[in-house]
Amino acid sequence: MKISTHGLKISPGKHKYNDPILIELEKKFQPKKFSPFFFEFLSESFDKGDAIAILASQVLDLLILDMEKLESRLERSENDAEKAVIKACLEKLESEIPLSEQGLSGDLFEMVKSFSPLSLKAVLKVDGPEPNPDDVMKGILEKSGHLFFYTAGKDDVRAWIVKSGSTALDCAGKIHSDLEKGFISAKVINFEIFKNLHNFHDAEQKGLMKTVKADFQVSHGDIIEIVSGNAKK
Repeated sequence: MKISTHGLKISPGKHKYNDPILIELEKKFQPKKFSPFFFEFLSESFDKGDAIAILASQVLDLLILDMEKLESRLERSENDAEKAVIKACLEKLESEIPLSEQGLSGDLFEMVKSFSPLSLKAVLKVDGPEPNPDDVMKGILEKSGHLFFYTAGKDDVRAWIVKSGSTALDCAGKIHSDLEKGFISAKVINFEIFKNLHNFHDAEQKGLMKTVKADFQVSHGDIIEIVSGNAKK
């Protein structure tokens, strides 16, 4: 995930997310390979990132760009419904509320998205100019509606990022398209339960590992093993 920054003293480039769950899984499994998640910080323009982290006192530097776009659209619009939506958005932007926090959904979201605004992306307002990069990364995860699930074993321990609301089938596809195509089921246990157990065998013996179908909605911290007709991971 790429994060555009503004007013923050964070060196551009890739930063490892020091994920406490992943660190504990590494200790437990001692894997041959360890694959943490990296965020990429950009000091370029706002449009380059998937999300935006900005010094709170400078948030208008971002929002004013959207105000200008929406005001220009308002002047050209001949649709009364569209004008009403734009005016409502502008009023909230003037109150320093990014578009991503204005509760837009469905057709309204798509309408505003067509104007190519910047603050429709997740926007994290940061109080100080020298934040801990991990805190920024965690904040962006929450603001953008993403979560981590994990795969773990003696060969590899890895963190994967998906949108909140993702299913077991979505996770299979994130790992490998073959797992998604041949999906049969998934075995799932959340880290909060697993951390007190010795291993997956222990979890299964105690009936704490769930076997779920494709539409199972994953939660942050779920450790997943995909059972597929093509492969098993």
